[in-house]
Amino acid sequence: MYKSGLVLEGGGMRGVYTAGVLDYFLEKELFFPYIIGVSAGACQGSSYVSRQHGRNRQVTIDYVRHPEYISYRNLFLKKELFGMDFIFDRLPNELVPFDFTTFNSSTDKFLIGTTDCMTGEPVYFDKNDYQEDVLKLIRASSTLPFMAPAIEFQGRTLMDGGIADPIPIRKALSDKVEKNVIVLTKPKGYRKKKSSFSWVPRYAFKHYPGLVSALTTRYQLYNETLDFIEELEEKEELLVIRPSISMNIGRAERNPVKLTHLYELGYNDAINGYERIAEWLKNNDRLIHTL
Repeated sequence: MYKSGLVLEGGGMRGVYTAGVLDYFLEKELFFPYIIGVSAGACQGSSYVSRQHGRNRQVTIDYVRHPEYISYRNLFLKKELFGMDFIFDRLPNELVPFDFTTFNSSTDKFLIGTTDCMTGEPVYFDKNDYQEDVLKLIRASSTLPFMAPAIEFQGRTLMDGGIADPIPIRKALSDKVEKNVIVLTKPKGYRKKKSSFSWVPRYAFKHYPGLVSALTTRYQLYNETLDFIEELEEKEELLVIRPSISMNIGRAERNPVKLTHLYELGYNDAINGYERIAEWLKNNDRLIHTL
């Protein structure tokens, strides 16, 4: 059982919002014993666990114009819109070093959500069990369909964790987390529409039946999950931080000015919501900061 948990949605470059929220949490020394993230949420969450304030901003904003980060050249040459080797190798190992020592020694339970392409089911990996493979697993969690090839790991073919479990609140509840704080990357009231290209996966991923099924029903699962979250939110059984205003930011946004505004929105929303969170969690002795 965990007294509190942090649940992080994905959303591609919209994850910059989460980066702003988590940087404020780091400044306030607000830490959770349980963190779970999918896709961009797993990326942002990893630097939170390694206690690297500002690293997410560097990686997602300062380098977004780098030719190896996001480009149609990548898509043409490597069949990946995002430069996955650049993002998950060169950036953490050379350009913006990831603090593996702090990350690996952290007592936090950090779960990385992925999707099994054959079954369509979510698969979660605990960083404490896969320290040598954490970058590969976060890469798998962030591998968006049509934008990068699937990742092979321990006999599984893995892709974007946001497909099978877009906002992993039910996983947190099944792990007996008492109080959950969820960071969403879309404003309240947002619901996903059925894609007009829902037939495409049947041809593009015909060898991955589970992935095809999960992609076909993804919008339904996402909307049902939001309904569930809002129901628990009304009962004050969990807290949500979400964008207070709507911003036109796509999954592959490359405008650093727009991304900076989204980061600042996350940071300011965290400031505005902090007292409410602190009051809700004040009896939680697993938080490092004294609330």
